Amino acid sequence: MNGLSACLHWREAIGSKHLDNLLRQLPQMQALLEKAHIRALLQTYTRPEVTRALRSMLEALRGSVRSGARTSLPDFESETFATSLASSIEARRRPSMRSVINATGIIIHTNLGRARLAPEAIAAMQEVGANYSNLEVDLNTGKRGSRYAHVEDLICDLTGAEAALVVNNCAAAVLLSLMATAQGKKVIASRGELIEIGGAFRLPDVIEQSGAILKEVGSTNKTRASDYERAIDSETAVILKSHTSNFRVVGFTSAPKREDLALLARNTDTILMEDLGSGVLIDLSAYGLRDEPVVSDILRSGVDLVMFSGDKLLGGPQSGIIAGRADLVGSLKAHPLCRAVRIDKLSLAALEATLRLYREPHNPLQSVPVLRAIAQTVGEVRARADWLADALIASGLEDVTVAKSAAYVGGGSLPQQDLESYAVSLSAPSYTADALVAALRSNEIPIIGLIRGDRFVMDARTLNDEDLPIVMHAFRGVRAR
Repeated sequence: MNGLSACLHWREAIGSKHLDNLLRQLPQMQALLEKAHIRALLQTYTRPEVTRALRSMLEALRGSVRSGARTSLPDFESETFATSLASSIEARRRPSMRSVINATGIIIHTNLGRARLAPEAIAAMQEVGANYSNLEVDLNTGKRGSRYAHVEDLICDLTGAEAALVVNNCAAAVLLSLMATAQGKKVIASRGELIEIGGAFRLPDVIEQSGAILKEVGSTNKTRASDYERAIDSETAVILKSHTSNFRVVGFTSAPKREDLALLARNTDTILMEDLGSGVLIDLSAYGLRDEPVVSDILRSGVDLVMFSGDKLLGGPQSGIIAGRADLVGSLKAHPLCRAVRIDKLSLAALEATLRLYREPHNPLQSVPVLRAIAQTVGEVRARADWLADALIASGLEDVTVAKSAAYVGGGSLPQQDLESYAVSLSAPSYTADALVAALRSNEIPIIGLIRGDRFVMDARTLNDEDLPIVMHAFRGVRAR
């Protein structure tokens, strides 16, 4: 061994011995609990909470010592150590699910909870949740009633359907509809519409789980009415259409009209269903959403059953709505699976309140938050962005700009169609873009924005006026750190 190697070996040995000494100096749990500042914590927090926090902190210290990241131990007697312990306990006490501010420009952001509920929907949930309710009691007769009666007439009025049923989400609506009508029989679907609906759930898998047999027709880009007609036989129960709201096939494409498929279904005694995904109850083409069909138009074209979500473009709580022929809806209500996927009372109350906002004297474009975010003018969005930028500059940030941006509906709807918007773009001294994102995400009310290049960006279309003071408070906190 040469001199240099011997020196390095000696230094490694000394370092290893030092780390071993540090590990031996880590105190036992009982010894920590007897220290004055930690005993004081037991006046505020439970013993299991303090013990859990201490154990977690000791494990973290042990790991950092072993990795060489730490070469000394904290003062376990100090008030500083006790304060850090209290902070970790408070963090654990904080609710896991919390409200956040959406500055992404994606209106129906699946990871951020999809549709924001209207105040009327929130009030309805609070009323029903805090009290007993007539969930399944007919107040006119005093006999047992149906929970679906609270929204069925509303849905029928708004869509023109003969009957309606609500379950806990749209995937459940599709599964129930197929299981009740096509179990053991064939379901015909276009290859161009065999979508993945999110979370790795694919339509062919849903069909398989329903007990039906999938018969694919056509090609990815072209399917004709004659393709469906040739595939129908005595074992066919359903023709299934799926609205491809979460992707687009462009170029050399064609698909049959709903009216043609409806006529084919009637002539062959099969059922025409459509999985609409994100359903709209009013025409939104004036706001750039030209490819999203209105539910009433779909039913008017002859579709027997349509299934759509309550928490996307409808703007309500998570739910799956089935609307259409009374005899088919009746068979769905009588199916055993219906109880397994039924909607809960809080979601039902919120859905009823949301649906009522589509009727006079209400204007859903103003009353339903999702629709309000879509329908607001670009001038309103620009004014909000300008206000926020001016306020941030006045607070001391210098590198703040406002620029045109593109917002999106989200929730799997209209992926290629953006909404004109404006965004605030900034950088903060001593923060990288990633560090700023992390700091704002750790705010008491987290701010969720975007990184573009090396800048933090907040799109004003998904910000509300009441969000702006919270954003300003968060940035003051960031600058004070």
